[in-house]
Amino acid sequence: MRSFIKAVLEELLTSEENISNSIFILPSKRAGSFLLNELSKLSGKNIFSPSVYSIEEFTENISGLTPVDNTISLFEFYDVYKQLTPKEQLEEFETFTAWAQSLIHDFNEIDRYLIDHKSFFDYLSGIQDVNHWYLQEEKTELINNYLLFWHKLPEYYEGLQERLLSQGKAYQGLIYRKASEHIKEYTAQQDRNHIFLGFNALNTAEQNILQEMLEQEKAEVHWDIDEVFLRDKEHQTSMFINEYLKQWPYYKNSPVFKPGSTYKEEKDIEIIGVPKNIGQAKYLGELLSEFDPEKLKNTAVVLGQEDLLLPVLNSLPNNISQLNITMGFPLKNAPLSSLFDKLFQIHLHSTSGYYYKDVIEVINHPVLHDLLMPYSAQVIGKINKENIVYLKEKELISSFPEKLQPLIMACFESWQNNSQLAIEKLGELIQQIKAKLKESKDSLGLEFLYQFHILFNKLENLNSDYPHIKSIKSLYGFYKEIMATQSLDFQGRPFQGLQLMGMLESRALDFENVIITSLNEGVLPSGKSSNSFIPYDLKKAYNLPTYREKDAVYTYHFYRLLQRAKNVYLLYNTEPDGLNSGEKSRFLTQLEIEKQPAHQLRKKLISPSVPAVTGKLKEVAKTPEIMEKLKSLAESGFSPSALTTYIRNPLDFYYQYVLGVREQDEVEETVAYNTLGTVIHDSLENFYKPLEGKLLTETDVKGFLKQVPEEIASQFAKSYTKAPMDRGKNLLIFEVAKRYLKNFLELELERLKNGEKVEILQIETGLKEEISVEELDFRVYLRGKVDRVENANGITRIIDYKTGKVGQNQIEIVDWDSISTDYDKYSKSFQVLTYTSMISKKVKLPAEAGIISFKNLKGGFLKFTKKDKPGHTKNKITEIDTEMLGDFQAELKKLIAEICDPEVAFCEKDLKKTYGNY
Repeated sequence: MRSFIKAVLEELLTSEENISNSIFILPSKRAGSFLLNELSKLSGKNIFSPSVYSIEEFTENISGLTPVDNTISLFEFYDVYKQLTPKEQLEEFETFTAWAQSLIHDFNEIDRYLIDHKSFFDYLSGIQDVNHWYLQEEKTELINNYLLFWHKLPEYYEGLQERLLSQGKAYQGLIYRKASEHIKEYTAQQDRNHIFLGFNALNTAEQNILQEMLEQEKAEVHWDIDEVFLRDKEHQTSMFINEYLKQWPYYKNSPVFKPGSTYKEEKDIEIIGVPKNIGQAKYLGELLSEFDPEKLKNTAVVLGQEDLLLPVLNSLPNNISQLNITMGFPLKNAPLSSLFDKLFQIHLHSTSGYYYKDVIEVINHPVLHDLLMPYSAQVIGKINKENIVYLKEKELISSFPEKLQPLIMACFESWQNNSQLAIEKLGELIQQIKAKLKESKDSLGLEFLYQFHILFNKLENLNSDYPHIKSIKSLYGFYKEIMATQSLDFQGRPFQGLQLMGMLESRALDFENVIITSLNEGVLPSGKSSNSFIPYDLKKAYNLPTYREKDAVYTYHFYRLLQRAKNVYLLYNTEPDGLNSGEKSRFLTQLEIEKQPAHQLRKKLISPSVPAVTGKLKEVAKTPEIMEKLKSLAESGFSPSALTTYIRNPLDFYYQYVLGVREQDEVEETVAYNTLGTVIHDSLENFYKPLEGKLLTETDVKGFLKQVPEEIASQFAKSYTKAPMDRGKNLLIFEVAKRYLKNFLELELERLKNGEKVEILQIETGLKEEISVEELDFRVYLRGKVDRVENANGITRIIDYKTGKVGQNQIEIVDWDSISTDYDKYSKSFQVLTYTSMISKKVKLPAEAGIISFKNLKGGFLKFTKKDKPGHTKNKITEIDTEMLGDFQAELKKLIAEICDPEVAFCEKDLKKTYGNY
């Protein structure tokens, strides 16, 4: 393949041109590097290297001005704004930046296109006047101030120019304007030939520079465009170059420009649809794995979206031994970025304490995790155990040993909404991390840290030179803006191996094999996007670029990459998120419609292979070690909840009771349902425990009613520790708890008023009773705690409290066979009967057992009931006698024997199939 740069150099070397004395100007520095590399290969003898500039460097050289970035321009602009704006109309720097960024962008455009700013801004302010004339005859102060702003734009523009020029500085657009003004003087002083290569969309200043140099015969321009596009006057690829060839006076008298003729040659083009961005990265890796080393040497991967860089790097195959990345690694994607971002968020919104999730996110951050272990784990454990939602600064710092406290202080000591203090604290943090990374010899981590060190130094310099950043919010805004443009340059050999780049980095370069990703509408081309105060019609009137011209720029870059390529792979996302879902780029449709006869065009849709996942249920065989654990459990006692866990899913029983794997404690920001249950149970225990062995009286219950608010508050303080109960959902739950308790006590009072005699026998009594299981050669116990045992009008009742809703149908059975197998229907019955079995030797049978549901208090005491048939209302038995208890204990023993049988594995149950979405 003969590249554009190579073709131009060959032409120059065969002519009488003294290349060493020439000045080459190209669209980018990268293209200049390729030119020098190609020249070294083509020259048959030793020559001096010519001067090579990017167009930006060339205009800086002509203008004699030093470029400043957008951030410096913004700070300088604010000084100008303060000087030119009455004090009563001045805005804070934070508000100013919201609109000034767009205005500086517009100033750039006005200068690059050499617009007469006075007439332009008069026109713009006139548009605003017309837009508001119809609102009302007498303008409000707000409208007057708004219109005054538009009339002051010329002053702001002139003031910023004067301020920057007095310092020998300029933003890019102003550099172009001054270069255009000085071009005649520059050309008159030059005797060297200037060679412009690979340009397309030129702004007015660039056009003036080129035309002046062409007229004075001090330059030559080599356009890179194919005859297929040049002859098609409607094709966006040739829009700009056709305009120059038609309008520039130089081309009216000069030889006709000869375009290239490589686009119509044979090409193998594949249009490939891949779902999701990550899918494109993975498929790209598969594609490259099929390339041999020679093919890789002349291959370029052009990423339509910068965000694909990391996924692509992680997907590259092993056959790629050399890689050159032009884009640079965005600093915002570095691991440290999320740490600093989180610290800004914390100090932006911190009040009386630090939110526990923010604290955990910082001390558990990958960068700090190894440095703070095991102390960070201890702090997290304490937060979860004590239910701490907000942490105080001193308490947090003192939780770490003295050697780590400087690092924690750098993170969590208050920034006091002071930007300078914030920068100092972040600098301290960097120094602390640096020392730790040096110990671990983490070279990549140190490189990232150094880039952030540079970034914060820049912020510190800005803050000292321009005292406008007064708050953390303003500082955070500029931190994000600067970081968005910062990148970590990769080190590699620029002319060897696979080339990975963005679309703009491909200017003037050619490759035999080209892979382009993200060819979707809204990406390539980017479509309509407006960051400007200038309306579309005004841009058209003054020949400023609109979205149409920007689309034409990307059209040119796209087709220029294809001109000399032999193998082209064009990837697009079939399922992008958001609007226009799955819409491929118009470039791809255009390729299909305008297909050249020699082009081999194929379309593919790629989908990842998804292996079938078999829903095989797990089984755990009982080893001797497991049997020893089960014997230990039997000795300490099986609780009703443990047994019902086994009924629901034996594998859960294995995890929780054999292995001891329980859910980790987590902070309850909102009171959990089990915590509410604990509060209710403990409150009733406090009320009723002193009455054991006594008759319940109306006086007792009335006394309890008066104590409800105080008791509930006390129990929440004990069970829920430091979380606030005076606002939000917690306040509602607090009131629900009070209502539950009051409703229950009022029900008790009603029973007593109706003449019922209630003797409290036991409250929250711990039980442990042996049960004889013939199949087992070791002792087995049942253990548990009964909520309440009472004697009501001579009948013993075993009562279990439930804060959830329970209906009578949930505590009834028909067949004993199902009570130890069907959790969904019979778990409540199983629990109350187990309690009855444990207490049967201490109370008189027959007895009643059942549930009081705090969400169904109208149902009263829900008695366990044995029925003959499902739904049958006759022959209901509610009294539990020795015979009925014997029937239940037979099933209970069978269940325990199964649990302890070494031949029966713990088999997982399909809960969705068994119980639905439980």
